[in-house]
Amino acid sequence: MKLDVSVLGTFYRMAREGAGLAAGRLTHMTGVETRVGVTKLNFMRGREIRRELADGSALVGVRVELAGAIDGHSMVVFDRDDAGRIVEGLLSEAMTDGATDTDADTDAFDRMSQSAVTEVGQVMNSGFVDGWADVLESVIDVSTPAFVEGDSAEPFLDDLENAPAADDLALLFQSRIETVDAEIEFDHYLFPDRESMAALLDRLRTSEGIDYDKLDGFDRMAERGAEEMADTATKLTGIETSIEIRRLNFVSLEAIPQQVPDETLVGIAFEFDGVPSGYLLFLFDEASAHEIVDAMVPMDVDDDGFDEMGRSAIMELGNIMASGFLDGWANVLDTTIDHSTPEFVHDIGTAAVDPVVVGLGANQEYAFVFDTHVVADEHAFDCEVYAIPDESDLERALNDLEVDRIEETPTTAQFQELDQS
Repeated sequence: MKLDVSVLGTFYRMAREGAGLAAGRLTHMTGVETRVGVTKLNFMRGREIRRELADGSALVGVRVELAGAIDGHSMVVFDRDDAGRIVEGLLSEAMTDGATDTDADTDAFDRMSQSAVTEVGQVMNSGFVDGWADVLESVIDVSTPAFVEGDSAEPFLDDLENAPAADDLALLFQSRIETVDAEIEFDHYLFPDRESMAALLDRLRTSEGIDYDKLDGFDRMAERGAEEMADTATKLTGIETSIEIRRLNFVSLEAIPQQVPDETLVGIAFEFDGVPSGYLLFLFDEASAHEIVDAMVPMDVDDDGFDEMGRSAIMELGNIMASGFLDGWANVLDTTIDHSTPEFVHDIGTAAVDPVVVGLGANQEYAFVFDTHVVADEHAFDCEVYAIPDESDLERALNDLEVDRIEETPTTAQFQELDQS
């Protein structure tokens, strides 16, 4: 299978259009005004999908089978509490009419709830699929919905022929629909038949494209870079650090600010140049930034922790983490990637990412973003990493990528200390 940015852009428009139709139909069904929040087009390995479905939360889902322009399965999965909020209004009148005392039949209520969730899930699945069909100018048939529930992956995936294996890189549409007084989050999974997806990619692609296994290799390449980044951070701070790349997102640039927490953040921003070029941004909440300063500066600093010495400490950590991440890429790609000196950012989340969005926006509409989480053992050291390459550079780099090199190539980072003068 081959894809290109044009194909992914079409998929993203499908996700947005489908989420919009689903939100509109939910509003019509419940009478509660809704709108689409963040929509993401994600690539996740099968093991990560299974881990998400088995995080201990009680989940409910509605699954349909697809035929036509896309063969496979579409599944909407809610946290049980969110599903309860959705159907509460639908059931309130029935409960008022049917329940005469507090000893109402619990099983009957469960059946009513299940029926209501299934109806809502069918409406939302149909909204998504109709949105895809509109973008594709094709017909996609939808089967009778099936209700699924559980707190593990097995009920949701084990009986699907197209469920991804542990190491398979799978496509996930993730959307959030917001109501007036609450946010309803859900995951929307598309499990396409491989032959059907290959035919669709051939139809939509406008260039020679990238082999799908190269995108898989890109994800693995990022994992190697992240490992090196964790090692260098551990050596610098003395804090045992681990890094987890949770998924590879494909989003419109305008959606990136919506993903950043609406709170004061401390950021370290870089521009990198080579093949690929782009931007790298590390974002810490203020408490984590304080923790970093306390670990790295062996003396008292100002209460805010961000005087010249505190800023220097955070920038030094960012410099080393950037070197580890990008040198891991460069070694695998057998190329050179240079990065700028770090820029310190201390601002509300949206403002922290605006320079990156503006810098890329002149040349492209979409971006790949690695959803990466940095955790330091026994310390409040959480960090989100946005690695956003230029899409044309990335396509060229991936076409030249030798996937077999990824596991064989050492990712030893070299970096220079910042000038403290």
